[in-house]
Amino acid sequence: MKIAVVGCAGRMGRMLVSEVMSREGCVLSGATGRPGSDFIGMDAGVVAGKGESGVIITDDPAPVIAEAQAVIDFTSPDATEEHLRLAAQAGCAFVGGTTGLNETQKNAINLAARHVPVVFAANMSVGVTLLGELTRKVAKVLGDDYDIEIVEMHHRHKVDAPSGTALLLGHAAADGRGVDHDEKKQAVRDGHTGPRPRGEIGYATLRGGDVVGEHTVIFAAEGERIELTHKASARQVFAAGAVRAALWTKGQPAAVYDMTDVLGLKD
Repeated sequence: MKIAVVGCAGRMGRMLVSEVMSREGCVLSGATGRPGSDFIGMDAGVVAGKGESGVIITDDPAPVIAEAQAVIDFTSPDATEEHLRLAAQAGCAFVGGTTGLNETQKNAINLAARHVPVVFAANMSVGVTLLGELTRKVAKVLGDDYDIEIVEMHHRHKVDAPSGTALLLGHAAADGRGVDHDEKKQAVRDGHTGPRPRGEIGYATLRGGDVVGEHTVIFAAEGERIELTHKASARQVFAAGAVRAALWTKGQPAAVYDMTDVLGLKD
């Protein structure tokens, strides 16, 4: 399978290139970088530390996506929106992990999915996908006698909060309880907040150092507390999941999917 990586010179982009080059059943067919980047014109494999790939990094995503059977995107919201449009035009499957999208950019996912399979997930890790399913099931069983708090920590450079993964877990908890997530979400507490409202889904955001990603879902009640935790120690787990998703799209009809589809966890 011919897989392209857009934004290949960043930390995640390099991991993705390395994973594509290492995985059986696929080949790196193209790679892009930001306009003006020092990496434009360089070999993507060399930049990723995997040796020569024969794929030269370009700043024009259109021909790169047109040549690929699947494109993997962990870039920025604005770039992702454009890449979705190009993938739909080219008939190229799309795998995306960009977080912090606004409503217009989220709608671009649905528009592209009219034409091609789109796998989009805030976290491509197999472990986080399983954590989401566990969160949904535990929330369903326990009900709102248990307060839900989601604690996440990432490196100091992360720009969005709460993290996309934390929100994914919050939505899973809300789904389990059969409630509207946005009505129950509480992401900011400051000053005299009063007693905790029943059924609230709270978030706590920590930032510092080089933490790849840590998420804990806490179910707290009188007399006991249940905690579900996932800790990522290397970004490679996200890259591995993304390439697995790209390979999975082969033969799939046009639609929006997530990692539970890829892993066969849908009820």
